[in-house]
Amino acid sequence: MVAASADDVAALPRLPAARQVGHRLINSKFPPIALFDDVADAEEFAALHALQALTNPRLQNEAGNLALLPPKEIPFGIRGCSYAAGPFTHVNPSGSRFSRGEFGVLYLADTLETAIAEVKHHQQHYWRRVEGLHYDRFVFRALKFDFDEGGCGDATVLPLTHPIYAPDDYRMSRQWGEAAYRQLPGLRYHSVRRQEAHCWALMTPRHVTEAVQTAHLEMIWNGDVTQVNRLSAYRAL
Repeated sequence: MVAASADDVAALPRLPAARQVGHRLINSKFPPIALFDDVADAEEFAALHALQALTNPRLQNEAGNLALLPPKEIPFGIRGCSYAAGPFTHVNPSGSRFSRGEFGVLYLADTLETAIAEVKHHQQHYWRRVEGLHYDRFVFRALKFDFDEGGCGDATVLPLTHPIYAPDDYRMSRQWGEAAYRQLPGLRYHSVRRQEAHCWALMTPRHVTEAVQTAHLEMIWNGDVTQVNRLSAYRAL
């Protein structure tokens, strides 16, 4: 496979400034992180973190690896700041489509249905490898993000046959992700799990203006994800 160059990513059209709404599911077994929402700016954050670190030995687990996210990238003062910052301090070491696991990516989908399709695929892939698991239920928070996609590279100009859209081979897409991480605030790209839908891979949370919880969902596992149920809905105030 030919390696992607920085020029390949730089050649993508840049999206103009525009407010967008994205959707994301996170596992409800992980409690929300309040630390980022408790302060208004980077100076307050540094002071609060230093104070809590002295008295709360669990802070590192709750807040994640803060060294991975420069304070200047955190959108302090917005509602749901912790939801925006969390993916960048709690990085999946196994990686994702656009990261080998060395940096975080905030993945958002154009609709809740697309977010469900994306998460359902990855849950099925994971739980099929758990020996002896015949039935279980997994609960997720549905989140809605407001953000500005200005400056993101538009990878939807590429056909679905392009190697970055290989369903389960992330070698090329991770090369593109590394280049985008150095150059762009994010990428807009085709959803591989839902036809005619698209997603964003944000390389920084700084363009997020709000993140709110909208619902609780459950996925029923019975040798496959056989059902997705909405358990509750939240009304944003």
